[in-house]
This record gives sequence, C-alpha cells and structure tokens, in this order.
Amino acid sequence: MASNTSKTARASVRAGQAGASGALSVLGEFKYLIPLNKGKHVYVRNLTNGKTLHLSTTSDAFIEEIRVLAGAGHATKIRAELQALATATPADGWDATEKRLVDAGVFEAA
Repeated sequence: MASNTSKTARASVRAGQAGASGALSVLGEFKYLIPLNKGKHVYVRNLTNGKTLHLSTTSDAFIEEIRVLAGAGHATKIRAELQALATATPADGWDATEKRLVDAGVFEAA
C-alpha cells in the first residue's frame, strides 16, 4: 500500500492508536506536541478527537488547537511540554511559542 505520509507521521498515528486502544492509562507518557523543523512546525496530538495535526507554531490554527486542548483540561501538561522543549532545545524558540499562547489567552481558559 503506497502512502504519502512521513515515517514520523505514521509512527505518531501508530503510537496514538496503541494508546487509545484501551482505557487512558498512559499516566503522563502521552505527548501532545511532536516538534518538527527546529520548532517551526509541530504535530499536535489531540487526545479528545484522536487526530494528529501538522501545524506551524506561528499559525492561528496552532493557537486554536492548543486552546481546544487547554479547554478540555490539558493546559498544565501542554505548558509543561513547552517548557521542557524550551529547556532541551533553547535555540528552537519554544519559549516564544509559549509566550504567543499566553498572549493569546490560551492558558487562562483552563
């Protein structure tokens, strides 16, 4: 079967399907953000609808997707992931991405 998706996307989907097969017992191992292109893009895994979106971290669609997740009670985990990414790869601009989300009021709704 031919596929136009990348290896990373297929692995992300497989990981999401494996975790979604039973009850939510991943206990903090679920990653919402899969960084790409040195922080310019990201796969956002949405646990609430099972979709994984490829988004630019500077896009309005990214902000709205994180807003949906934050509204569903995942704000603390997402913010922790952003801070961990900023610590692990400071040159990739994850602190600026978190600031854009804060400025947009994404985490206030949580």
